[in-house]
Parts: sequence; structure tokens; C-alpha cells
Amino acid sequence: MSKSVTGQVVLITGAARGIGAETARVLARRGARLSLVGMEPDRLRALADELNAAGSTPGPAHVWFEADVTDQAAIDAAVAKTVEALGGIDAVVANAGVSNLGTVALGAPDALVRTIDVNLNGVVRTVSAALPHVIERKGYVLVVASLASFTVLPGMAAYCASKAGAEAFANVLRLEVAHRGVKVGSAHPGWIDTDLVRDIEADLGSFKATRSDLPGPLGATTSVEECATAFADGIARRKRRVYVPRSVGVVQALRTLVIGPIADKVIGRQARTLVPRMEDEVRALGRSFSQTTVGMGGHEQVTVDQADARRAASVKR
Repeated sequence: MSKSVTGQVVLITGAARGIGAETARVLARRGARLSLVGMEPDRLRALADELNAAGSTPGPAHVWFEADVTDQAAIDAAVAKTVEALGGIDAVVANAGVSNLGTVALGAPDALVRTIDVNLNGVVRTVSAALPHVIERKGYVLVVASLASFTVLPGMAAYCASKAGAEAFANVLRLEVAHRGVKVGSAHPGWIDTDLVRDIEADLGSFKATRSDLPGPLGATTSVEECATAFADGIARRKRRVYVPRSVGVVQALRTLVIGPIADKVIGRQARTLVPRMEDEVRALGRSFSQTTVGMGGHEQVTVDQADARRAASVKR
């Protein structure tokens, strides 16, 4: 399979920061043309200007569009404008993602649902919108799942559920479009040094302490540059799986052990003290997402106190 992305049009969601932004930089240096989609217009504009200034192609080779991936009309418009500006789409990277703070018992239900909506339904909406154009060019779809697709930790119920769903979606899509010449991959990054991970650790000391005790790839941190390079290589080679770091592949192969009864006992012992501490920390924060996460989109962010009040009222009824 060709290892060149020169001239190819790649649409990336969640492109304003973190893995999405850095993957765009790596692909642009390799000659790809980027459509940057996300919810932070100032950051998207700055990134597009940066990439266009660094390129040698006359005129803008990289464009950006503001869109919430849970808004089908917005993502449809971003796809249509990408095709209008750049002529088509060779690859789509469904990367947009968020992670709520706290457990199911404590967390605001709207925040739990929002996490699943962005991380799973956002993938479905993005891929569905872009797929006709990817099929036309016999291109590639990369669904950004996670190490969390096949591991579990207290406080990550919605995130793990959404990423497991994203992996399953990619696995089925692969079978559905293979005869059309389209390849589908799923990416499984572990803990990447991004705003998302740094913010959660800053908010929740319990989470940081637990992760530091995890063995091997379950606890290791990888630079965003290394992750972006792996993603770019996966796009160029149309890989079925992208593991970051590569040792995450071992965890995937042992997934039945990682989520089995022995693992339950090991993690369960920690959870007895971890969960109450985490819930106290989230309650003290009084919010459902980190400071830099574009969490609730156009929806009101329900605070932890409000969620507790609603539960109390429900019990009284």
C-alpha cells in the first residue's frame, strides 16, 4: 500500500487541539491537504493559517469549518464545504472526543450522555456524512477509538462505553465498504500528553494516582507528536489498527483478561478507596468537564450539585 499522502484531502474532526491538530501538522508536512473541523473557530483559523503559511502550494491548501459533530446539519455542511473547497475527500479521521468527570452515581446524566454522543454518535454522523465522497475516491476511514475500547477504570463508564462502541462501529463498517475499495481502521491511543489528559489529572488527584500505579501501556504516557506520527502513518498505509504505543496491541489481544474476574478483583480493591475520593473531588469541582473541554456544546452544562438535587427529588417522589 502506498505510503504517500501527497495531494490527498483529509478531513479531521476535533482538529482544534491535541491529537487532531498535531496529526494535521504531520499530514500537512507530508503534502496532504486538510479540512479542519471542530468547535473552536479561533484555534481552527490559527491552525489553518499556520499550515497554509508553511506550505508551498499557491492559494489555501487547508481549510477549516466550525461544527459540532453531534449536529448532523453542521457536519453535513462542513463536508459539503470541504468538497467544494478542496475537490473531494480521500480520508476522514473521526477524532472528536470528550470525557466527563465522575462516576455514574454522582455524574450529571446529561454529561454522561454528552460523552457518548460526541465519542460514538459523532463518529457515526461524521463517517456517514463523508462516506459517499470517500467511496468515490476509494479512500480510507480512521475511527479514533482508544485503549479504553478494551479496558475499564472507575470514573470512565461513559468514555469506555463510547470507545468500545466506536471500535465496534469501525469493525462492521470495514466489512460493509470493503467491496467498494474503501479501507477502515480504528486507532487505539493510550494516555497521550494532551489537554484532555492533563486537565483530568489536574482536576482529579485520585485519577492521577491510580494511573501512575498501572503497569506498562495501561499507565504510560505518550507524546502527542508520537501519536500524530502513528496516525499519519496509519492513514498513509490504510492500516486496520493503529496502536499508540504499539504495546497497546498486546492489551487488546489480552482483553478478556483485562476485563475478566481477576482484573475486577484487583481494580475493585483500589476502587473501594478510589471511588469515594474521586466523587468528593468532583463534587468539590462542581462541574462535569475539564476547563478546556468543549463539553456540552450548545447544551446547558448541568452541575454536579444540580444532578444531586434532581436525584434527591426523584427519590422523594
